[in-house]
Amino acid sequence: MPDIDSGSGRSTPRKRADARRNEATLLDAAASTFVTSGVDAPVRDIAARAGVGVGTIYRHFPTRADLIVAVYRHQVEACAEAGPALLADSSSAHAALAQWIDLFVDFLATKHGLAEALQSDDAAFEKLHAYFLDRLVPVCAQLLDAAATAGEIRPDVTAFELLRGVGNLCIGAGDPRYDARRLVGLLVAGLRQRQSAEPPIAC
Repeated sequence: MPDIDSGSGRSTPRKRADARRNEATLLDAAASTFVTSGVDAPVRDIAARAGVGVGTIYRHFPTRADLIVAVYRHQVEACAEAGPALLADSSSAHAALAQWIDLFVDFLATKHGLAEALQSDDAAFEKLHAYFLDRLVPVCAQLLDAAATAGEIRPDVTAFELLRGVGNLCIGAGDPRYDARRLVGLLVAGLRQRQSAEPPIAC
């Protein structure tokens, strides 16, 4: 029987997997709390949502900046990993793109209050925008290329300009008079490749 305390048994990978799951639970709880209450929400609210003690939050993330950075990266990674999975499982490349853009809109909603935080002088935030672009632009490009190759969308739209456009449409999404998701849906539908009109029937 392996000695769990020795570090030489087979329990180590399981411990690491459990730690990753626990951290993911904390980050999901923090992200949900940020959406409803902003990034300045009390840590006790995040702990209550995650079902842990406040001390557990501080053990993982000693400062609020650490927590904000971790939430941001966690959401970016989830969005990035979803792209290839949707492309493999969806009925069409355009359907995969539309679903992924929906997830991207959800990610932008999670950034409630993050924009102001990221503009602060805290060095922890300096590299996040580059990280965002490095991870998500290639995923969006993969989805666009697949849909264009399938003849489902026009081929002249770049990943950067699509993500920038979606981001701009999501500005002001907190206004109840404005439905950002509907406008984004219209944008994605507008990428569809127009079918050429059928030639007139000869007399």
